[in-house]
Amino acid sequence: MDETTTIGELKEICRQYIVARDWQHDELKDLTLAMSLEVGEILEHVRFKSDAEVREYLTDPDHYREVGYEVADVFYFIMTICLQLGLDLSAVYKEKMAINEHRYPAHLAKGSNKKWTHYVGASEPDL
Repeated sequence: MDETTTIGELKEICRQYIVARDWQHDELKDLTLAMSLEVGEILEHVRFKSDAEVREYLTDPDHYREVGYEVADVFYFIMTICLQLGLDLSAVYKEKMAINEHRYPAHLAKGSNKKWTHYVGASEPDL
């Protein structure tokens, strides 16, 4: 479904859901706080587990579905914030990824998780 559903379609589903409940007046601070709580709910599934234990945990279809629902909750808040701010998520995502291409050149950052300022030759792009 990811291959056929557009971000615009998902934003419209989100907008209709919000309007039907008269939730369009939520403030950005409250939306971001709620989103962080949903991220915390994802963390509850992996807390105190090794990477191998997480992989094993997610082989259970119920656990996999629960984590997916929490990811969907985070995505709901991303969509809601985009609607509230009038952000074109596709455009801003592509722009940010172009910035990250400069910050994390593949030939320097491959296999590393260091901050972009660590890489000699990485740079802030001209915006």
